[in-house]
Amino acid sequence: MFGHANPQAVRLAYANFAKSGVQLIQQTITKIDPVAKRVTTNAASYTADYLVVALGADYDWDATPGLAQVNEFYTMAGAERLRDALSHFTRGHALIGVCGAPYKCPPAPSECALMLHDYLERKGVRGACKISFVLPLPSPVPPSPETSEALIAAFAERDIKFHPSKRVAAVNPPQRIALLDDGSEIAFDLFLGVPQHRAPNVVRDSGLAENGWVTVNPRTLETKYPGVYALGDGANTGTPKAGVFAEGAAKAVASALIAKITSGGVIREFDGFGTCYIEFGGGRVGKVEVDFFSGPKPTGTYYEPSLGLRADKEDFVSRRRSRWFGI
Repeated sequence: MFGHANPQAVRLAYANFAKSGVQLIQQTITKIDPVAKRVTTNAASYTADYLVVALGADYDWDATPGLAQVNEFYTMAGAERLRDALSHFTRGHALIGVCGAPYKCPPAPSECALMLHDYLERKGVRGACKISFVLPLPSPVPPSPETSEALIAAFAERDIKFHPSKRVAAVNPPQRIALLDDGSEIAFDLFLGVPQHRAPNVVRDSGLAENGWVTVNPRTLETKYPGVYALGDGANTGTPKAGVFAEGAAKAVASALIAKITSGGVIREFDGFGTCYIEFGGGRVGKVEVDFFSGPKPTGTYYEPSLGLRADKEDFVSRRRSRWFGI
């Protein structure tokens, strides 16, 4: 979106998925029967002894009237369109608007605001542009007040107007107005949106979803159906919708299945711990380690932005690309 990488550099092809003993089947799931532990696709039907549902979260474009007619940056196509729009944006009001929570990667909209500031500075037009940020959460990273304070301070330092505890309820593209859930309006020249999220239709239709998401035991990821687990963005674990938490949940489910199948081994419960790297701009990266389950409430440990943490982030990404895709 900001020209730091081309699309091919960030794509990971399923053709490169490399796991001995794992058969990767690329088909579209059309039905899930959690009672029979049966999955029907556009090409076949599969019945399992254990079923793990990990279909992520879809974007609900219809939940926010007008959103489909403006820009968003949570899809590859949307980020590419914004890249082109930003190349022509030299003055006016840029509004980053989150349309609902929960949403994937909670710090991402904050990162967008800070990186947009840097982008406009590099173009030499920051003085002619205004940046505002609407967020339905009370703070950028609620489990870590210290991280939130650092981000809010960064917004203030860069003259980014922050509107917490508000969400974009609708967008009027012809008039370039965002309507907020408190009845107020914000005019914009460029809108950068984050759509509402929901469980995929095939999951909702299966009976697994309750109140929009799949209800699970947050420690074991078991659903109300025996032998059926759910993890990732579609599961209501009480942790953010982020890859690091999906990874931790997957390890817990894998340990449970190994123990059940082999009648041995140690079952590792999901610990609700995750590390998130946050782009602060200027090449610096901060970090927050969040623990959701150990205490009476979630806690977070904040690490100040530095160039050294950028190297840590790149190593974090590199190790997973290598482990999962052999790249």
